[in-house]
Amino acid sequence: MKEAVMCLAVPMRVVERDGFTARCEAKGIERAVSLFLLQHEDVGPGDHVMVHVGYAIQKMTAADAQSAWALFDEVLAAEEEARGGA
Repeated sequence: MKEAVMCLAVPMRVVERDGFTARCEAKGIERAVSLFLLQHEDVGPGDHVMVHVGYAIQKMTAADAQSAWALFDEVLAAEEEARGGA
């Protein structure tokens, strides 16, 4: 059986900005993220963005970011349970 493959964006919080690059954090993981696609937006520390393959593609509210992570956590828990994990 072939596994489904999917691309997705994850919400991250901007920690620091330097030009078109931001240091972003989510769930204890930090990444350098390009803000080039959002150059028309006012993005700064404390803002939340959706990140796809290293690029911020959309600014979002903190509430929307939290909702997205709650859904991701639910999916990951269900997958772990289906594989026989605790």
